[in-house]
Amino acid sequence: PKARYVLWPRIDQKSCFKSIVTAGLEPVVIENVLEGDELRTDMTVIKNKITELGAENIVCIMSTTSCFTPRVPDRLEDIATVCKEYDIPHLVNNAYGLQSSKCTHLVQQAARVGRIDAFVQSLDKNFMVPVGGSIIAGFDTNFIEKIGKAYPGRASSTPTLDIFITLLSLGVNGYKRLLEERKQMFSYLSTSLSTCATKYGERLLITKNNPISLGITLTLSDDHTGEKATEIGSMLFTRFVSGTRVIAPGKDAQVGEHLFKNFGAHSDNYPTAYLTAAATVGMTKSDVDIFIHRLDKVFSKVKEVTASVESEMQLDSNDFV
Repeated sequence: PKARYVLWPRIDQKSCFKSIVTAGLEPVVIENVLEGDELRTDMTVIKNKITELGAENIVCIMSTTSCFTPRVPDRLEDIATVCKEYDIPHLVNNAYGLQSSKCTHLVQQAARVGRIDAFVQSLDKNFMVPVGGSIIAGFDTNFIEKIGKAYPGRASSTPTLDIFITLLSLGVNGYKRLLEERKQMFSYLSTSLSTCATKYGERLLITKNNPISLGITLTLSDDHTGEKATEIGSMLFTRFVSGTRVIAPGKDAQVGEHLFKNFGAHSDNYPTAYLTAAATVGMTKSDVDIFIHRLDKVFSKVKEVTASVESEMQLDSNDFV
């Protein structure tokens, strides 16, 4: 009853953090560790925090599966094992995860070897319905029923109707087909992004543990503030590309009482600016082709300007030779 801490491996998504603060609890941010291009769970810090704070004072550990690259799914099995050992509840943010067999496998394996009390996923992200609904699931029927009974029942029934109509129209086979197509689109997007990035001197981030989101570097000269990288995101948006995220160093965000450095990057010190894109359920080959075409056009403009500026600087320097 006196527990007040929530251990939270950092993911730069405000809703998760706000849910902890709004509940009157105290978030303990666990910074990720950089392994290659990937940002991964720091299990050493988690264990140290449990020892420091005392397991009896920890409400839960809130982990994450699906997320924007270069953040990859948490080490769910390791966290679940620790939760079982110390008798600490474990809540999983599985936002996009239902559409990914890898994410669902992580959840299932973690529950088999350790402890998962509940995992939560969005209806819109996994079933192509309007924003506004979610599914709370778990492996203990009684616990999930208690959550259901605690719900006040005053919200709109629209999300329930949306998912009901969508599943009826798709059927089991239709939804499974979409899931399989998503896997294919992930591979196609990965190849297409890599080709486009290489053409302009960039590269695909190697984040093999992220089954949904991909990223490419944005190494623009004389862009210490990240302004040029951010401009790429703006140029894509004006070309009706709304699903990408451009992350540049230097943007901090205050959420509650906590200051996040380089917010959006899931890390205080990620070594490069980057652009992300996700292969989600419902994406088609045509969608990927249009996106890559527009990204290519934006890169051609930005890189052309950069090359022109560098050329002028070189000419200016020659005046002093």
